[in-house]
Amino acid sequence: MGLPPIQPDRAPTDWRANAMQQRIRRRYAAERRFRLFGLGAVIMSAGFLVFLLATMAINGAQGFTQTEITLPFDFPRAGLALEADRLKGEGADLALAGAGLAEATSRAAVVAFGPGGDALLSDGAWLRVRDQLKADPSLLGRRVMLRVPASTELDIASKGKGSPAAEATVAQLQRNGRLHTVFNWPFLTESDSTDPTIVGIWGALKGSLLTMLVTLSIAFPVGVLSALYLEEYAPRNRWTDLIEVSINNLAAVPSIIFGLLGLAVFLNTFHLPRSASLVGGLTLALMTMPVIVIAGRNAIKSVPPSIRDAALGVGASPIQVVFHHVLPLALPGILTGTIIGMARALGETAPLLMIGMRAFIATPPARLTDPATVLPVQIFLWSDEVSRGFIEKTSAAIIVLLVFLLAMNGVAIYLRNKFETRW
Repeated sequence: MGLPPIQPDRAPTDWRANAMQQRIRRRYAAERRFRLFGLGAVIMSAGFLVFLLATMAINGAQGFTQTEITLPFDFPRAGLALEADRLKGEGADLALAGAGLAEATSRAAVVAFGPGGDALLSDGAWLRVRDQLKADPSLLGRRVMLRVPASTELDIASKGKGSPAAEATVAQLQRNGRLHTVFNWPFLTESDSTDPTIVGIWGALKGSLLTMLVTLSIAFPVGVLSALYLEEYAPRNRWTDLIEVSINNLAAVPSIIFGLLGLAVFLNTFHLPRSASLVGGLTLALMTMPVIVIAGRNAIKSVPPSIRDAALGVGASPIQVVFHHVLPLALPGILTGTIIGMARALGETAPLLMIGMRAFIATPPARLTDPATVLPVQIFLWSDEVSRGFIEKTSAAIIVLLVFLLAMNGVAIYLRNKFETRW
């Protein structure tokens, strides 16, 4: 039985047919919906990013300010068993502490504000007086007005988040000209403390710098050389296939596993110093290396074979082809993988907790073997504190971490664009 002839108005290729026009309208409608969904996803992602950054900026901005109280000090009558020449040298801190400077600071607050006046001061207020005496020993022979950090309660109240009684005290001190809000420079120059009014981020920031230096010094060269060997020199057999599968699996291993590996190898086997930047850098290098190897192999593989053939054709040796032609052309892609790996390493906390880098570090590390902590761990520890003063300090530390990450990525992106070559 033959098929009925196709009517002209029903031909599949007839754009004027009703069925064809309906299909075209459905296609255009589907395309519009897809574009709207994509635009909505971008707007939603941007909204979450703006909300996150705005929240961190609003909460963290207050962490960069500090409330200070002006106190009158009459050092000649304070009874300090201290002379100006003892404020020079390494024993100055010990001499000032032994001279009863903390008690003299409390007495000055009681004289200025009456009984209970010392409760208006931070527990570490005398440390600010100590620093000012070390900077100008001649203060010991004069009556001066010095600014010291206010208590946590007053600091929170001055920012509009305290109790009514504390806010009334703040208003009275401001009317008397005794209370001031200034930029919190010690937050950027000091280390950890139990007092949120004198706490600083420099110790953790320096620990992160040293740890990232060790990580980059090991993971980048080893990862790049491994990628070059696997892509350019390694024979294609089941052993190299096993290595490739292992590297791909290592890139997906949870970070805490690398922490256990660092604990077992670097601490328990090689007995390296616990909670040191050296051990933290070695542990993060193990975690970062697979990412660099995978990105490096893909970047090397993307270099056109004609580059290799042309170099060999003009008499270059195989190693010259690799290091003079292939590697420079693959470097932008390698740096992209390095950015991803280092950004992941900078934000890691779990593996560093396993090797003991959650210690209370009151002095910034001077060497790779000194006890240290890093910014993510410091943020984690502050977020677990009971005092409300640490809440804004946690947000401020997150801002410092984001700026550090953006600066590190900015340098890597600049280097990537500098070495990028188009063909």
